[in-house]
Amino acid sequence: MKSKANILNLGLPKGSLQESTLKLFKKAGYHISVSGRSYYPVFEDKEIESMLIRAQEMARYVENGILDCGLTGYDWIMEQAAAVHEVAELNYAKEGLRPVKWVIAVPNDSTIKTLKDLNGKRIATELVGFTRRYLKAKKIKAEIDFSWGATEVKPPHLADAIVELTETGSSLRANNLRIVETVLESSTRFIANKKAWQNKWKRQKMENIVMLLKGALAAEEKVGLKMNVTQKDLKRVMSLLPAMHSPTISTLSDEGWYDLDVVIDEKTLCDLIPKLKKAGASGIVEYQLNKVIP
Repeated sequence: MKSKANILNLGLPKGSLQESTLKLFKKAGYHISVSGRSYYPVFEDKEIESMLIRAQEMARYVENGILDCGLTGYDWIMEQAAAVHEVAELNYAKEGLRPVKWVIAVPNDSTIKTLKDLNGKRIATELVGFTRRYLKAKKIKAEIDFSWGATEVKPPHLADAIVELTETGSSLRANNLRIVETVLESSTRFIANKKAWQNKWKRQKMENIVMLLKGALAAEEKVGLKMNVTQKDLKRVMSLLPAMHSPTISTLSDEGWYDLDVVIDEKTLCDLIPKLKKAGASGIVEYQLNKVIP
């Protein structure tokens, strides 16, 4: 991609992170058109030019300056030992908002119980470079084979163990594998080319994008809650509200009544709403949030 003064060349991850990334950008307020066969999503913001790149390759293209910035996993930055500037950690993955793990896994009936038992064994993984460095640091000598996919099926016939990515552990369990050790935790990172980061305009553009993406992520597990409360019940109701800072309180046209507006964790609603009702709150309205900017 050609570098232009007031154009930001952004890499978006192709593959497992693609759908969740595009969804996050949409929630952050960016309108993106993606053609079924095109690798060049079009932003309504004409100052952003984007390209879909496999997350495994993203850090290399950002390091080399082909892209100004991009989103990829911390695991692939470590795999490539890429010299990039990490702008922000964004806690989302393919299926949720928690980090993923790379683990050493073996068949349930394997004699391999600890890391030391891997000496002289064959290990299959897509994360070859990092796995070699990790085992070397632990003084473990093993043969590391690159896996093109379907890594879970390789033990015990094609490999003694695997180093594989897991988000929930369900795929490992389905293939009768157990975890020996976690070698790396990874989350999505917004990274920048070091030279691009020194460009004042591009840096500001990246910081703005990250702020909105973080705001969209912060809103994922939160909701807004509005309610009406009389003056006599106000103190009791407020004591129940775990506000980010403090509720917004507005007086209503009816004397002695107040409107409370608060942002809370969605998971607390089942317990909280009955308590608020019992404490005197009425007209309780829950509403979804797109962004929460601290």
